Amino acid sequence: MKAAIKTAQGDFWIDEVETPPIPHPDWVRARVKVAGICGTDLRHWKPEPQLEGKIIGHELSGVIDVVGEAVTDLKPGDRVVIETVLGDEVCPWCRIRHYNLCPRLYEIRAETISRAFAEYVIGPANRFYKLPDHVSFEEAAVLDSSAVSLHAVHLSGITLNDRVAILGAGPIGLTLLQLAKLAGARVLITDILDFPLQVATQLGADVTVNTAKEDGLPHIMAFTNDRGVDITYECAGGDYMPTTLREATTFTRQGGKVVIVGGFDEEPTAYTLDWMHIQKAEIKLIPSASYSYWGIYSEMQTCLDLLAAGKLDAKSLITHRYPLEQINEAFAVDADKAQQHSIFVALTI
Repeated sequence: MKAAIKTAQGDFWIDEVETPPIPHPDWVRARVKVAGICGTDLRHWKPEPQLEGKIIGHELSGVIDVVGEAVTDLKPGDRVVIETVLGDEVCPWCRIRHYNLCPRLYEIRAETISRAFAEYVIGPANRFYKLPDHVSFEEAAVLDSSAVSLHAVHLSGITLNDRVAILGAGPIGLTLLQLAKLAGARVLITDILDFPLQVATQLGADVTVNTAKEDGLPHIMAFTNDRGVDITYECAGGDYMPTTLREATTFTRQGGKVVIVGGFDEEPTAYTLDWMHIQKAEIKLIPSASYSYWGIYSEMQTCLDLLAAGKLDAKSLITHRYPLEQINEAFAVDADKAQQHSIFVALTI
């Protein structure tokens, strides 16, 4: 099969590699149709020797190609969105379907289902969700980000008429905006670029603030009658975290919550926060890691249901499209959000 292979320099080269066989009777293989580039992928857009020779990518949709002999609910030709959160399926967390907390999550998913930048992927049949005919492959590829947002919403305990702030208007932040509005909240969202904030306004944001141009705190206080928001979702992550995590704790009211959704870099990093204020205000810091099940419901399936019902807008997030052969150009465009106005970049495979 054709695949994009990571180089030692951090970019990709296209090569032919072995098509993965199905290793278990309850697994399937799918032909990838669309894969997305997310913030985690962009953080690997640099020299990382440990990824040299690897296939990466974890936001994807496709068509079932082959099914194992024990699979009864999928067949070749089925259109699917593919969940790439896969643990060892035997640890205590996997046994209660909190597999996003599996200690072996990343090593297992990286060798099997989390290889979106290639023609074929394999995984357990229960990670492949059938798409309604009216949901496109592009929209489905956004659902991984949507499920991350939904998990954060679940952890936050959001309720009717909450005032919330979302820091970062990427695919996760913009989906979180939509989910918060569905939950009956009023939403202020920040970013350092105007274009994603324009999209946020179209998606129903009550207030938008470009924090590269002005201080967000006065807007927060005007939005909440000088109280602070009930919940702040940090969705920027990465290099922005030292700033946005500090902002999140100042935007949040006494007894409020900060949900940490954006990803940290791998290396341990020191973050300067006003810990006395956090303690005295009893601000709860809630880390949110990927997604899995909430109660009896798959968070991926829930997002697919919302998308299919017209309650989530994924189309407005898709700004660029490239064939797999132009993956390096696609990454460069996604990395240059200020000039390219990129939010979700889709690769057709």
